[in-house]
Amino acid sequence: MKKRILIVDDDLSILKLLNFILSKDYEIIVRNNGIDAFSWLEDGNIPDLIISDLQMPYFDGQSFIKNVKISGLFRDIPIIMLSAAHDLDEQVSKMPFQVDAYMPKPFNPTSLKTAILQVINIYAAATNN
Repeated sequence: MKKRILIVDDDLSILKLLNFILSKDYEIIVRNNGIDAFSWLEDGNIPDLIISDLQMPYFDGQSFIKNVKISGLFRDIPIIMLSAAHDLDEQVSKMPFQVDAYMPKPFNPTSLKTAILQVINIYAAATNN
């Protein structure tokens, strides 16, 4: 059974690119903002990994990730954050929560696939899944 990845990004081209790159190996669910993504989670859906943009309108990536991490049900879902922010390292270091990996946009597809595999494997080993 394929691992399930929730991708949250307001950029349709990024959603299409990630779906194209990853859909062969993973079940992909896409949401274009944090509100829709969190609602999907609250409907009882638990992905194996979340990939989220940092900068989105309405419910930005930082707010979305913070709500996932403070939630009792979702806090253990691993998260990879993507961002076009020029000061990404600094922004990540100042966050009141931890993400499992992050990478700048534009990203290298091979590097992203490697990061996904590493994060999923670490999480699976930690939870014996």
